[in-house]
Amino acid sequence: MTQNEFKRKYHPTLTVINQLKYFTMNKKHTNTHSLWPFLVPRYWPTWLGVGSLWLVIQLPLCVQQKMGGWLGSLSYYLLGRRRHITDVNLRLCFPELTDAERKKLVKANFASIGMGVFEMAMSWWMPKKKLQNLLTVHGKENYLAAVAKGKGVIFVGGHFTTLDLVGKAMADEYAMGILYRPSKNKLIDTLLQRQREKSFAASIERENLRSMLRQLAQNRSVWYAPDQDYGRKHSVFVPFFGISAATVTATARLAKLSGAALIPSCQYRLPNGKGYEAFLYPALENFPSGDDMQDAERINQFLEEAIRKAPEQYLWPHRRFKTRPIGEPGVY
Repeated sequence: MTQNEFKRKYHPTLTVINQLKYFTMNKKHTNTHSLWPFLVPRYWPTWLGVGSLWLVIQLPLCVQQKMGGWLGSLSYYLLGRRRHITDVNLRLCFPELTDAERKKLVKANFASIGMGVFEMAMSWWMPKKKLQNLLTVHGKENYLAAVAKGKGVIFVGGHFTTLDLVGKAMADEYAMGILYRPSKNKLIDTLLQRQREKSFAASIERENLRSMLRQLAQNRSVWYAPDQDYGRKHSVFVPFFGISAATVTATARLAKLSGAALIPSCQYRLPNGKGYEAFLYPALENFPSGDDMQDAERINQFLEEAIRKAPEQYLWPHRRFKTRPIGEPGVY
């Protein structure tokens, strides 16, 4: 054995590094999304944030929610652009509120988003059984009736701040596949993808229609949210809280191609750390109807009703009305 070979094999530091390479890259110990490339200094701040989240979720739920509220309150003052978007959305959707009432709702929304950050971390690291014990599901019989038809189930809902936690808690029992959009932070994207693949029956990029259809063809479920503005293409303008909003027609298309039942669903955070509730409603009849505008409006009406029950828990910082009908001015 040469001197260099001896050093590579027995030098303590190199041995630790080689072991780390093995455990981060070997598929027997993890999935195909290796964390090894992210150990460089540029990702250390992200690792610090991830470690802080892990520490926080060791605390009781009521404490986590209070800390999440503090985080959201801080974000309210730091994220001026998102605060403005939220204020505009609430002004358009709840014109009956006074300025003071709307400001209070904006602050409550940021607090809810802060709680959602810690709930996302809970979905990463908390055991599934513990998460399931926190969740009460209403309407399971509607899911069982839909899945008995053998064509799969599309859970259609909105971007509530409790989405990550509730989705993880429901994933096993409801054979749920989740759609995602890649994150700009490569480390966060990799961590999220690793967790999705551990937790869900399928992890499907939002534009991958073939994978969605494959999931449904196996009589499994897909969670789908058509409540964000994806531009003019493949959208129709229908009312959302009385405001004309670009709404994707993909919901009806997916249901038509797959033959799957479409179950409206929503989820909420209970106060004082008492857990969470999810509601599964009866599958929509005569959907799709063949009329894209009618189908899209029907979905928006459900989402509006669900949001009104807890408006502070909805993801209002998204520019829901950024795409306007031709001739209408922008709102942001």
